[in-house]
Formats: sequence, C-alpha cells, structure tokens
Amino acid sequence: MSKRLLQHCAGIRHAARSSRSVLQEQPRHPIAGLRLPTRAPFHLEATARVLQRRPSNLVDVWDNGRYLRILTIGDQLALVEVENRGTIDAPDVRYDVRRGEASASVGTSLRRILGLDVDPTHLQRLAQTDITLSAIALALRGMRPPRFAELFESFLNVIPFQQLSLDAGVAIVGRLIQRFGHQLEYGGRRYYATPSAQAIAAARLDSLRACGLSSRKAATLRTLGRMIATGNLREKDIAAMTTRHALEALKELPGIGPWSAALVLLRGLGRLDVFPPGDAGAARGLGLLLHLDRHRPLDRVVERFGDTRGYLYFCGLAASLLSRGIIRPAPTEQPSATSDY
Repeated sequence: MSKRLLQHCAGIRHAARSSRSVLQEQPRHPIAGLRLPTRAPFHLEATARVLQRRPSNLVDVWDNGRYLRILTIGDQLALVEVENRGTIDAPDVRYDVRRGEASASVGTSLRRILGLDVDPTHLQRLAQTDITLSAIALALRGMRPPRFAELFESFLNVIPFQQLSLDAGVAIVGRLIQRFGHQLEYGGRRYYATPSAQAIAAARLDSLRACGLSSRKAATLRTLGRMIATGNLREKDIAAMTTRHALEALKELPGIGPWSAALVLLRGLGRLDVFPPGDAGAARGLGLLLHLDRHRPLDRVVERFGDTRGYLYFCGLAASLLSRGIIRPAPTEQPSATSDY
C-alpha cells in the first residue's frame, strides 16, 4: 500500500436469510429530479466509498457512478439512488426513490448520510495545517465525512469491528444484514437494509453468534438494540450533550470502550472533533501520509488539527481506497464553482 499510495500522491503533486420484504423487480431509469442543494466542491464517489469502507458493503452500494441504499422511513422502506449530474466543482446532486414513497425525510436522511451540510473547506484547511496532506487533499477534493443513518446502525457498524480487521468486521456485518435485515429487488439486483434495533433485540444469542459475533459482542449488540427499541437510549439525548459528556455517556454502555465511543460519535453523530484512540488502521494510513515516526507520534499530530481532527480518520481510510483504485481522484483542474446555497 505505501509504495502505491506514495506514487499516487507524487503523481498528483506533479500534475498539481430471511427476506422480510422482497419487492417486485423494476427496470432502472435515469435519475430525474429531486435536487439535494450542495455546496461545491462535492466528491460523491469518495464520500460513498468512505461510507462503504469496502465494496462488499451490502447496504451502501456504489454502482456505475451512483450511490444506492435502502432507507427506513418510519415503518416503510425506500430504495434511493443518488447521482451527481454535474461535476465535483459544480455539483448537481439529485436523487430518485426507486421503490417506496418519496418524502421530505428521504432528503433529510441523505443529507446526513452524505455529509452535505458539512463545510467542504475543512479538508483544504487540513492540508494547510500539514503540507504533507496537500496531495491527498487534492485527490479527495470535495469528500465529505459521511454518517451512518441512525444510532443503532452506528453500533452495528462499530461493535463487530472491535479488535478485528476491517475485512473481518465487514464480513460479520454482512451476515447480520443478510439474516436480520429487510431486502428488496430492483433492476435485477437485491438490496439490503440495515437490521433494525427491534430485529436484533428480538434475536437469539446463538443466531447472532452464528453470524460471527463473539458471545460478548452478541450480548452487547442485543442489549443496545433493546435499549434503543424501548426508548431507554435515544440519539437525540446523546446529540444534545457536549462531546466530552457524550463520550463519557457512551462509555457507560455495556461493551463500549473509548475507541467504540469515539467511532459512534464520529461516524454516527458527525462529531469531527473526535479521533478514535488506538485505531490501528487509521494509525497505519496516517503514518504513511504524515511520514510519522517515533519522534512524531500520531496522538501529538492529531491534537494539532483541533475540532476537525476527525477528518484525519476519513483521510487515512480514503487514502487506502485511493491506493487500491477504489476511489478515483478528483481532477486536478479546479474551475470556478458556484454554490447552491
């Protein structure tokens, strides 16, 4: 990874089984009209890929320049498809609801998931803080820090990854989704929804373990599912807290330590002033990007980025995806852009 990533950055500088809801298959249509006003620049592919973490992600799908996923709106499912019909520097982001009912909640959910209300200049400011990030910031120009759709989805995408590799965690989550999530078919493909808190709350522990969870993680996930399903744990209560108090509150939950609490806040609630401590993958990626050694420890560097330190996590992940060819870098030319705001 390091050699390919360094070569890539140098080039940039040089260029300056249970289906609970299976719906009838429908043909694919062009995206028409519901707009998501988006401030330039906006790199939809980089944002969606960082949300995915791996292309094998069953919920967040990137297909031929479009982002698709099932949203759960109330008790209804909606398969949405998002496309940038403009460019990174002059975005024209639109979405269609391919199955289900369109509502204002769909647009609100997509704005959250794709980070559309986050200031896009944060990434450039990171590069100005540390010159070694300039090439990667250019390649990822317009990437927004994505968020999981709701609190339980955050826990589902954090707990299985505890002390495991990214690929192992993705595989476990995939099995949980296939076994406990709703499904539908569209355009010759099957799409999956994140299991609800209620579905996991009602699951048998042996069924959760059969998906690859340890006994402790299975019990943790089910307990959190029950807390959310009964209203004893609510996202709006955590969101109302300061970051420091929210971290402490999350660490009081069963099976949630400092790393998990930070990831839930960063990837679930969009707190960019949080960086997950002890994240081995982030440390490796950022170590290469920032040329870290024992004289320049990661923790000390992270502190310099203040309230946007969480962006470093996404940069490290995106750099790995760039080096694998999973994300295409933004073009180096930056035409003058207008804002939708």
